[in-house]
Amino acid sequence: KMKFTLFATLIASAAAFAPAPVAKTSTSLKVNELELGVTEPLGVYDPLGWLDSEPEAFERRRAVERKHGRIAMMAVVGTIVHNNHIVFDGYISPSNNLKFSDVPTGIAGLFSIPTAGLAQIIAICGLVELAWMPASKYDGDYGVGYFGTNVEDPEEKARKLNAELNNG
Repeated sequence: KMKFTLFATLIASAAAFAPAPVAKTSTSLKVNELELGVTEPLGVYDPLGWLDSEPEAFERRRAVERKHGRIAMMAVVGTIVHNNHIVFDGYISPSNNLKFSDVPTGIAGLFSIPTAGLAQIIAICGLVELAWMPASKYDGDYGVGYFGTNVEDPEEKARKLNAELNNG
């Protein structure tokens, strides 16, 4: 009787690791599984159901996701560089006698920058948002290449764009 109980427990615990059946759902947009950003194991990830309710906005949302992912990746690199005390020589504000090396790391650094400097940062962000990387550019090609090089092979470009959308 003890062997049977042990065997039944073993079988029951093994069943817990079996893959659960997943029902296939379709959307009215009929997104091709080869679409960029649609990779295994998630496939089409749409937790809010926007593909069914607003299919016409999918392309724009994808373009905005790609653009904001790129901006976020640049911001992370900038944070890593600054937190490792890699700074420009010279002054961020000569009139306030404030050197780049005097700007603290973290959020405190934002409050040490003069108001005119913050206005310049906001102006550059607006320029990037509206002119250089507009959300209406659905293909994601903003003319800067991949680390300065153009990717000509379509398979390699698709792989890199998939990695960007899934990780960015």
